[in-house]
This record gives sequence, C-alpha cells and structure tokens, in this order.
Amino acid sequence: MAVALALLAVMAALSWCVSPATAELTRIEHPVKDGAPLRLLVVGDWGRKAAYNQSRVAQQMGEVAEEMEIDFVVSTGDNFLEDGLAAVDDMAFHESFVDVYTAQSLQKPWYLVLGNHDYRGDVLVQLDPALRKIDSRFICMRSFIVSAGIVDFFFVDTTPFQLQYWTDPGEDHYDWRGVAPREAYIANLLKDVDAAMKESTATWKVAVGHHTMRSVSAHGDTQELLQLLLPVLKVTLIKTSAISSPSVKHSNMRRNIRRFQENNVDFYINGHDHCLEHISSRDSPIQYFTSGGGSKAWRGIFQENEDELEFFYDGQGFLSLELNENKARFAFYDVYGEALYHWSLSKANLLQVQASARVTEE
Repeated sequence: MAVALALLAVMAALSWCVSPATAELTRIEHPVKDGAPLRLLVVGDWGRKAAYNQSRVAQQMGEVAEEMEIDFVVSTGDNFLEDGLAAVDDMAFHESFVDVYTAQSLQKPWYLVLGNHDYRGDVLVQLDPALRKIDSRFICMRSFIVSAGIVDFFFVDTTPFQLQYWTDPGEDHYDWRGVAPREAYIANLLKDVDAAMKESTATWKVAVGHHTMRSVSAHGDTQELLQLLLPVLKVTLIKTSAISSPSVKHSNMRRNIRRFQENNVDFYINGHDHCLEHISSRDSPIQYFTSGGGSKAWRGIFQENEDELEFFYDGQGFLSLELNENKARFAFYDVYGEALYHWSLSKANLLQVQASARVTEE
C-alpha cells in the first residue's frame, strides 16, 4: 500500500511538472530527494509475454531495485515484440508489462522510448495517455527529456533514422504516422535535441535511444546515428591541423568545434542488440552502454568495433545506474541476479578528459 501511495504521489507530481522544453521536446521533472543519489534500472527488448526468460529477468530486476531503492526504470525500446501493440486494449500490454513487472520495488515510473518493433504495430497506442489509466507507470513518448536533479536524460526516437526501414522493409510494415517525411522529421529532431542539450545545466547528461551507436553484436554500429546524431552528443577530438583543411571553411570548422564541445553528453544508453555491453569512445569521453537483454538473447554473433570494448555479455540481463554529484556507477546483472560487471566514472576525471579534448581557436 505504501509503495502504491508513493507511486501515486510521484505521478501526481509529474502531472504538474510536464512542460515544453527548449524547442519542441517535452520535459518531465522527476521529483528527487535533496542530496540523495539518483538510482535507476535500464532494460530493453523485453516484451515477449513473459517468455524467453523475461519473467526471470523481471524477478531479478525486482530484487536489485528493492536493494537499491530505485527512483525509476528506463526502457530502451522494443517494448512489445514482435509487432508492437494493436490497440489500447491489446492484452499484450498486460501479458508483457503489467503482469510481468509486479515486484513492489518496480512500481515506479517507467520512462520508455520506442523501438523498431514498436513501430511495426499501431505506434500511436504506446504514446496514448490511455495506457497510463491502465498502468500509471507507463510513460512513453517519441523524444523527450527527464530532468532528475543533477541528471538530464534525453530520450531520442532513433527508429526513423534507419533508412532501410523506409526503403527496404521487406515483409515488415512500419507505422510512420507523425514522422513522415523522414528528412524533415530528423532535421527538426536533431535541432530540438541540440538546443535542449545546450540549454541543460545538469551535472550529468545521458542520451537514451533504442538503436546502437556502437556495438559488437548482431546489429553492429548504426551508421545513420554515427553520421547524424553522434555529432550532436559528443565532444569531438579535432586536431588543430584539421582547421586548416582545404575541404572546409575555417570559420565553419570553428563553429562546429564549439558546437560539439558544448553539449558534452556523458553516456549513450541503448537496446536493439540483445546483449549487455560497454564500449568506450576512442575520440571523445562518451561511453556507450547496451542494455537489450530483457528477454530473447544468445545470438552468438561478435564483430569487431573501431572503439574500445570494455565488456560484452551475449545473454539476458539488465543495467543499474547510480549517480551523484561526483560519480556515476554502472553494473550489469544477468538472469540469475549475478553482478557481471561494475564500472564507475568520477566527474572530476571526466572534466579533465573533456578539458584535454578541447581545441582552441588560436
């Protein structure tokens, strides 16, 4: 009962704290306790009506969430496989969400992005506030911001970026209502995300999308995100000699350097590949985390990556994250609740790395 009342209080606060952010992105102000660390779980690619160990992952999530006393859960998409939801009264919403994540510790807000499989159903259903009348935890939008004290989470709708879904979908159907035409949608989204990130004064900036930026598993890197979204997120290490390149105008290059360095996103977290992995960028401080092991996994595919692989587990599980003013702590857990990997980052060390990455205009 206490947990239910706490959730109602949080949701009531959220209902009053949803406001337009810079440009067109909606901002949700998630209530936080002064001085307390922010704690959350991240899971992706989970909605399989409790099959493929989804229920076992959910059980372990509940136990870790209770131990950590989490504030909320983040979903990296593919919330309902294989073809999203068909209607608000689709029983898959109960069979894959309501009736699976039943632990009291998971009765917290769930912030969700859409995955490519979600776009194969009626994409507007998951965006419909009517689902929150069935289960108030479920908060899904295309792209939005969750501000939680010292952390800003930028949720980005990555499915429209993938050109193949538009030009060669095979037997799959994608619901592009509210998105087409692709070029205009992506251009506006990148503009909005860039503006919101520039405005953010949060200690930590975390971007969340469904698709991989970097990955050594089945899907590998998503080239469209590397070309279009990544420059908005990261601090790019550009040698001063590159400024004099005859292929670009000197003033334009200097503007780009300033733009890349202002946004300073610390982490990009995604699903899509059904695994758990951590990859470090070789040319910026950004860290890539894949948490896509919410159900079906074990694809048995490994491919090399240009960046530095820190950890890879080709199985089921989820990610925990704890952030305070000075440190971010990550941990991957498997289907048995065993902590497979721990990693932490000091904000002071990160600032030193970012400072060394900056290229002056002189």
